[in-house]
Amino acid sequence: MTNYGEYLRSIRQQRGLTLREVEAQAGVSNAYLSQLENGKVKQPSPSNLYKLAELYNVTYEDLMERVGYPVPKAAQEPRPEKPMAHNRLGKLSSDEEEELIDYLSFIRNRKKR
Repeated sequence: MTNYGEYLRSIRQQRGLTLREVEAQAGVSNAYLSQLENGKVKQPSPSNLYKLAELYNVTYEDLMERVGYPVPKAAQEPRPEKPMAHNRLGKLSSDEEEELIDYLSFIRNRKKR
């Protein structure tokens, strides 16, 4: 594979999934997925890469590395299947995930004062 887009397309096709099926199962829009697969997204969202890694059953670190994000050594160590918070919250939409991240940042900043 010459780029991450071809890799993502290849995995999706190996799994027998259409863009719309991935959208429904991972919560990532099919338009965005198409742009990813065609290499039109310069820096894909880590949260979307996480969702795709889960659906495609590949490691999140592998996708992050293929896209060009630095992967710390600690990320390469074995870890539980899913973080506890993820298990308790269930599946979130992209908007809900972003809102949750913003709220957590707000809480952290408030505690620093």
